[in-house]
Amino acid sequence: MNKNRILFLCVENSARSKMAEAYGNHIGLTCKSAGTLPGTSINPLAIEVMEELGIHINLTLPKKMDAEMLQWADMVIIMGCSAEDSCPAPLVAGLKKKMVDWELEDPKGKSLEEVRSIRDQIIKKVGELSSELS
Repeated sequence: MNKNRILFLCVENSARSKMAEAYGNHIGLTCKSAGTLPGTSINPLAIEVMEELGIHINLTLPKKMDAEMLQWADMVIIMGCSAEDSCPAPLVAGLKKKMVDWELEDPKGKSLEEVRSIRDQIIKKVGELSSELS
């Protein structure tokens, strides 16, 4: 299997990018995640919906994107924040990296069912990515 290094980026690194990183690593990809303005904790509903799958993200903290992470990555996936001022997309656009925007809805302030739906979208996309890379 191709060992592409994947960096999932969003603004807060508190839900979408954390779920993508955790699921990607769970299925054998090499993943990290970060945010431009990291939150102080992981979204409790993101923790809950990932625990439904036996994947624990409760022991991690949001991380700030840095130059070392960008250098490390072969591929950067933006989680869908391109309209926000603090979105990492413009920061990554100038790099010679493969960049994709998954355009996922932000789970902040959403119900458990909505966060579960976003998780399911992430799982589908990460699974498709894994198939493309293998």
